[in-house]
Amino acid sequence: MGALDGRVAYITGASRGIGAAVARAFAAEGASLALASRSGDDLGLANAVAQPADVRDEAALGALAAAAAERFGGIDILVINAGVGAYGPFLDLPREDIEEMIEVNVKGAIYSARAVLPYLLKSKVADLVTVASEAGRRGLPFEATYCASKFAQVGFTSALDHELREQGVRCTSVCPGGVATDFAMGHGRTPDMPQLAGMMRPEDVAAAVLFVVTRPRTHRMLEVAFRPVTETSWG
Repeated sequence: MGALDGRVAYITGASRGIGAAVARAFAAEGASLALASRSGDDLGLANAVAQPADVRDEAALGALAAAAAERFGGIDILVINAGVGAYGPFLDLPREDIEEMIEVNVKGAIYSARAVLPYLLKSKVADLVTVASEAGRRGLPFEATYCASKFAQVGFTSALDHELREQGVRCTSVCPGGVATDFAMGHGRTPDMPQLAGMMRPEDVAAAVLFVVTRPRTHRMLEVAFRPVTETSWG
């Protein structure tokens, strides 16, 4: 028996990086999956419904939620994971990078919750987990707009906790520090950055998300923050 047997999880940004790691960790524990990504990749996982769904498109998110609920009978877990980043001096950031961070990280989180929450409210074991960032807990240099988007995610999830707790939906922000993926490559990160060697793996974040959703229903994790030992402290 897996820890998630009988539960259905909807994951955004599921085709690679942290999202793919969460999907594989959940599948290993018996969860059925709805996998949202721009590519629509099902990762080769059994018991998964996958469709192209950009988090900026609430209708596409809703269509995947409806398909998953029809196949599996409902949705119990939402992992809001899709995100983009761009780093550099604030005034040097291209406008398109600023717009994309707000559209994907902020509006995408809101649209994802709107699409899936009606199903969570019908579940007796509902969890909403936002994969935010340490950048949503403290301001970091050369990350002003990214921090703004991640602070928005953390605030949004905290507000939902106040609103939804009595309806049985647990809401958690998972806030990792640096994770070695292709995130922000070409937008402030480069493959030869020495810092990548000391960063966490996507599987480390997936383990934290799995921990959150498998806690006894008598309590909830409001925020989980963790960082590589090699990462400099700020704030």
